[in-house]
Amino acid sequence: MNVIRLIQFLSTLFQAPGFGVVHFANEMLKDKGDTLKGKRCLVIGSGKVARAVAKKLLEFGAIPLTFSDSSGHLYEPAGIDEAKLKTINKIKDERGALLGRYIIASTTAQFNDPPSILDVPCDLCFPCAAMNEITQEAATQLADSGCKGVIEGGTSTVTPDAREVLKKRGLFYGPHTLTMTGCTIRHMLGPSATDEQFAAEIARIYKDTKTTAQEFHVRGDLFAGANICGFLRVANAMLAHGAV
Repeated sequence: MNVIRLIQFLSTLFQAPGFGVVHFANEMLKDKGDTLKGKRCLVIGSGKVARAVAKKLLEFGAIPLTFSDSSGHLYEPAGIDEAKLKTINKIKDERGALLGRYIIASTTAQFNDPPSILDVPCDLCFPCAAMNEITQEAATQLADSGCKGVIEGGTSTVTPDAREVLKKRGLFYGPHTLTMTGCTIRHMLGPSATDEQFAAEIARIYKDTKTTAQEFHVRGDLFAGANICGFLRVANAMLAHGAV
């Protein structure tokens, strides 16, 4: 592999977690006869995964609305387009730069307005920041505001109590044990794999997870389905090596 191809492959690996999150979200919506196109999306966080999520959402025709960091959150009522995302990338990739600096570059952005990022009306929420970001109260707030689903873009960003709220209120939920496998999938496919091949493998994994959930009588529960799939893979590997 030459240097240019190596750099390109590493770039796709860095973006794969965020891209994978959106591909899984797309599969969930397709399962409901819907698409990402036109969906207003709350993105919580502003690290590389969050910004990769926003980039892929734009490719699907969705509308990312927000980013957040320790300085607060920014909200673009008409959405964050490619040009605005490019500006945000430049700000965040500078050492120590916070989102507050974006206000200087935008005449339309609102900063910490409304006071809580969860007050921004949305169709979908992509928490890509800290663990336990979406609490029971946050999940209730999202459901009350008309949000249709929460797709994790970080490890355990949704608490167990929040998961119960999402289930009771009828919001679909993409657990990180499923949605954050993009980097592993991309590495497995190799440097020559296209985004179409990446999406096809994600579609296969989503289908397997959904089918497993049905087989074990937890229909529609991707969190349980993903955990059972993981257990079965480990158990089968152990059996193959002679373990009992």
